[in-house]
Amino acid sequence: MGTASMADRASNTVRDIFTACILEDEPSIVKILQHSVQQMGFPVVATTDPHEGLEQVRLGRCRVALCDLKMPGMDGLEFLEQALQYDPGVHVILITGFYSFDSAIEAIKRGAYDYLTKPVEHARLKKTLDELDELYGRRKRVRELEEQLLADLDFHGIVGKSPAMLEVFDLARKVAKHYSNVLITGPTGFGKELVAKAIHQMSPVAQQRFAVCNCSALVDTLLESQLFGHLRGSFTGATDTRAGLFEYANGGAVFLDEVGEMSLPMQAKLLRVIQNREIQRVGSPEVRRVEVRLIAASNRDLRAEVLTGRFREDLFYRLSTIQVRVPGLAERLEDTPLLVQYFLKKYNEAYGKKILGLTRRTQTVLLQHAWPGNVRELENVISSACITAVNDFIDVADPPEHLQKPLGRAGTGGEPWRPLPPEEVRRMHIQRVLEMCEGNRVRAAQTLGIGRTSLYRYLKRAGKAKTGKPAA
Repeated sequence: MGTASMADRASNTVRDIFTACILEDEPSIVKILQHSVQQMGFPVVATTDPHEGLEQVRLGRCRVALCDLKMPGMDGLEFLEQALQYDPGVHVILITGFYSFDSAIEAIKRGAYDYLTKPVEHARLKKTLDELDELYGRRKRVRELEEQLLADLDFHGIVGKSPAMLEVFDLARKVAKHYSNVLITGPTGFGKELVAKAIHQMSPVAQQRFAVCNCSALVDTLLESQLFGHLRGSFTGATDTRAGLFEYANGGAVFLDEVGEMSLPMQAKLLRVIQNREIQRVGSPEVRRVEVRLIAASNRDLRAEVLTGRFREDLFYRLSTIQVRVPGLAERLEDTPLLVQYFLKKYNEAYGKKILGLTRRTQTVLLQHAWPGNVRELENVISSACITAVNDFIDVADPPEHLQKPLGRAGTGGEPWRPLPPEEVRRMHIQRVLEMCEGNRVRAAQTLGIGRTSLYRYLKRAGKAKTGKPAA
């Protein structure tokens, strides 16, 4: 094998992009390769034991392995297969004394990065390692750019770059300065509370209190006490007098999550607060004035609840003066890689790890999933995978097992689930809302949480400008 030139030696510096592992059953060749690779500026670990080499890969101590094709106990192709199982991101360079075109092609097909012939030429090896050095350098710069992009697209703790999410952000900015009541609708698991907090943080009362109540978690008596307060002795267990959330957040904002779960009597009491800005503590005849901005959220279709008599129509119209609809993850699949990076950063810090990303096959699995639990489900998947992953990249074995199985679609007789383009999901949803509203586009726009002109523009683009009855 050739030796490095004087110019090479003069310019050599230790590169910290990756460490190379040399695996060869002949100790003399190990020393020659180790010396040569070190001269090129790469950190090196060397061994004659294939199992020790696999352990280096498994522990993530090397990103490149130079492996002899013919070794006692384990040949190079077997090492390649096991190394890729441990770490799909590792690059294995096979070395052989008996080169053939067919064997080289077979090695590349099975995942080898390169196939070199003994004695290994210095210039040929240097070219291969320099290519890998440049590849890892590009990946590092891409990660840095992704981190910067993530910071730039962080909207008060919410990340997204899809048109659907940018529209949500834009509407939130507009309403934050002027709202008194806002209704946030969308599927479970999206993070409607994050949207509510973002609206509050951009509002003129951002420095005041932001109180949160989950209406589905309390029975009526406890919910009334939680919201409006109570006097001592007004009911069993009321051992002291306490103010409710509306008094606590006076001058600020109250967020009522899952407001659609309220009983009709509680809805009537909430309506009075919205209309008169007055509350009464449980057991007290005294009326107290409050100045509170109200943000309500529901994963139900409240308009449909009104039609069935489960939600008061007057309360619905009071709450939905301004309506913000947040899309499910299936409608904004282009945000999935960005969300993955966001959660990787979060749980790397939480668990003290340095996971760099997902393998390509894992990314494919995530993009094929229907995400019925939306962003919350994605966060749980990444959190779990960060715990179980032992390499620099999360592989398909790290996320929960259910992600490996294709989901069937309801009502299709077991037909496998397939991902739909966001535009198709959007079209289907708008069409269903129009049908529910009997073609009334004003009501449909209100239900969708978008402007009437935005809906008209969409229908015109879709070639359906004449669908439905004239707007009332």
